[in-house]
Amino acid sequence: MPETMQAAVLHAPGDIRVEQVPVPEPGPDEALVRVAACGVCGSDIPRMLRAGAYRFPIICGHEFSGHVVRLGDRLATTKRVREGDLVTVPPLIPCHACAPCSQGQFSLCKDYGYFGSRRDGAYAQYVTVPAENLMVLPATLDPRAAAMLDPAAIALHALWRTKMRGGQRVAVVGAGPIGLFAVQWARIAGAAEVLVIELNEQKAAMAMEAGATHTATSAEAAAEVVGEGYDVVIESAGAPAAIDQAVTLAARHGEAVFIGIPHDPVVLPKSTFSAFLRREVTLHGAWNSFSAPFPGAEWDVAARTLASGELAWKFMITHELGLDALPETMVSLGERSIVSSKVLFLPNDLPNEV
Repeated sequence: MPETMQAAVLHAPGDIRVEQVPVPEPGPDEALVRVAACGVCGSDIPRMLRAGAYRFPIICGHEFSGHVVRLGDRLATTKRVREGDLVTVPPLIPCHACAPCSQGQFSLCKDYGYFGSRRDGAYAQYVTVPAENLMVLPATLDPRAAAMLDPAAIALHALWRTKMRGGQRVAVVGAGPIGLFAVQWARIAGAAEVLVIELNEQKAAMAMEAGATHTATSAEAAAEVVGEGYDVVIESAGAPAAIDQAVTLAARHGEAVFIGIPHDPVVLPKSTFSAFLRREVTLHGAWNSFSAPFPGAEWDVAARTLASGELAWKFMITHELGLDALPETMVSLGERSIVSSKVLFLPNDLPNEV
């Protein structure tokens, strides 16, 4: 085991340095994981470029998979995980002391830890992981797929916030990875049709590959197919205009669920708010992806569906990169100078051709 490792360390917003740091030591109830793949979440971009994290310096990255290489003393006696196991890591660390935790509502934990923002994450060759956050997966599963369990579970958690049933019309706003997984979950659940609204034509094409029945790349094109509205609307973009549009897409007694995190004020025009009232639309917030027993059925179902091949993931990957490319890539993502869907960093292996 090496004494140092390569990591992309955030020293301040916009100050990302790829450097050698000590390999962390796992505590008694932790494992040391050799990172196989770590994906870029949309929240990483403003965190690393503008907003910052809860402490500095910190290693960001929370959508990841890897292989267990060392067990803490107490964890080694449990036999629940072994060296060599492929694991994915649910990124939230519940406090287990607050009221939401006592009710199994871990997504609503009041005092949680979180990989990549509150403790070191996986834009590094190694990371330590508490026992509770080690989700062992079949060795036959591609580690890149394992690193995409978090967005898959987030999309499923959002859909489960609604009362969607087979035969209904579903609209998805935004075709990033979460939106693309939402399309697939809606089709698996029996949606009669799935409209995806996505301004970027390349991403709209990915939505068709995910199973959308049709796409719209402008508000005008969307208006032509809305009709009486959609029974369920899933908003995954987080832009104020997309949030406004999601509300207007809902049918009478329809539901809209919001996943995307806005970084600008959200103001609903009078006409949108009037439509929401008059149609008696239900609006849901969806935060993270966790339920009881931790990490929850969302993660179990997503893992099984990825392993079976029913949930597609490979077509979403637009970039596979080494850690050396991380600072420049984050800047490009922030400037929107590259078109991307799922960007994966492979800290220990040479990237594959995409």
